[in-house]
Amino acid sequence: MLKMIAIALVCLLVVILAFATTKPDAFRVQRTATIKAAPDRIFTQINDFHKWAAWSPYEKLDPNMKKTISGAASGKGAVYEWDGNSKAGKGRMEITDSEPSRIAIKLDFIKPFEGHNIAEFTMVPKGDSTEVTWAMDGPSSYLTKVVGVFFNMDHLIGKEFETGLTNLRAVTEN
Repeated sequence: MLKMIAIALVCLLVVILAFATTKPDAFRVQRTATIKAAPDRIFTQINDFHKWAAWSPYEKLDPNMKKTISGAASGKGAVYEWDGNSKAGKGRMEITDSEPSRIAIKLDFIKPFEGHNIAEFTMVPKGDSTEVTWAMDGPSSYLTKVVGVFFNMDHLIGKEFETGLTNLRAVTEN
């Protein structure tokens, strides 16, 4: 009986590992919100890492997180490094492109898992409002694909993006 259970578990593991190989080699998560504020008002909140504490949901994962902001004061070349608890992890962001309608950020995670992604914010005027899109693209390692069998990464990350956009709305609409 134990032998049958062991064989069944091995077969299940093989199926899961094989299924993981069918997952895409890259991912994209994005969320969009309409904010009743001018694009430049939103741009200044995103383009300056000093202002992220007011709206980023990731800032609240660890109240004792160590943060270092260096490089340019804002915009291209600005760098934000963090080292926090197991929820916040450790990593580095650098603004690589900063235009009034688009900000691109190179995002390097160090802990708990290594990952190298690109985050992008776009701002499109829509009458008296701005449509803001927060997106993240990156490669899917085999480990990420295996985790993706059990967890919906779009849902997990997307939920944080939704919270961030709601917070950004609250900060910029006032």
